[in-house]
Amino acid sequence: MALLAQTCSGAHNAVMKRLKKKKFAELYEPLEEELVAMARWAAKTGARIVVLFEGRDTAGKGGSIAALSGPINPRQCKIVALARPTEAEQTQWYFQRYIDHLPSAGEIVLFDRSWYNRAGVEQVMGFATPAQVTAFLKAVPAFEKLLVDDGVLLFKYWLCTDQAQQEERFLERLDDPLKRWKLSPIDTAARAKYDEYTAAREAMLAATHTKATPWTLVDFNDQRRGRLTLIRNLLDRLPDTTVPDEPFEFPPLGHEPSVEQYAALQPIAPYQAPDKAKGKKEDKAKRPPDA
Repeated sequence: MALLAQTCSGAHNAVMKRLKKKKFAELYEPLEEELVAMARWAAKTGARIVVLFEGRDTAGKGGSIAALSGPINPRQCKIVALARPTEAEQTQWYFQRYIDHLPSAGEIVLFDRSWYNRAGVEQVMGFATPAQVTAFLKAVPAFEKLLVDDGVLLFKYWLCTDQAQQEERFLERLDDPLKRWKLSPIDTAARAKYDEYTAAREAMLAATHTKATPWTLVDFNDQRRGRLTLIRNLLDRLPDTTVPDEPFEFPPLGHEPSVEQYAALQPIAPYQAPDKAKGKKEDKAKRPPDA
């Protein structure tokens, strides 16, 4: 299947303003209901759904996975984000450690990076030999066809991000204590290899974008709009997920609600916001007197 060469920030997005948080929430709300319906349909029919999230560092994989999985029962929707392979795993068939995480009937599995690590970071950063990469690109279409021939619904998404946006997000992580954990030496090294990652991605797409398991590229320069685009695309590609609600009886309690009673142990005190004025006074009192 042919892929057209174009930039992520194409002309169709040039006139679109970045989506505000409030507008995103408004547009996301009806999608939540459809995601719940999808999960109910999968449980009812025994469907097995696998979604791969691939893209550069900071592309928005984690946020997209959170948006997709948020309204779904976590016992049914599983997130897989594997660490680097152990010494034992390095001696196994390359796909082996991923197979353990494939879904059973009624389950949805979201891969935050996947077996495509070999064609991306492992290749660019020198963790895999050219021979290993070549063998992977040759094997993966057959491996994925085995999955879909067995009934697995496989969706592969590449989240597109221009380098200017990537740099902005790296700096945001650097400045935000709550996001700094996301930065790693690999991220720093990858900044100088943006074009090498592009070449690796293009070779990967050329070898693995097949009729049985096609890739879908989504513009994530605006992450909120990208999440909506990806979820809408996924839902549109599924069969009719309408499953009638089963009747559920919920009779009246029949008595006044009981109040919790404690004898053996008491609950801890409720959280209270710190008194900033009091904190300032205490800090001032702890300061050593001027010499």
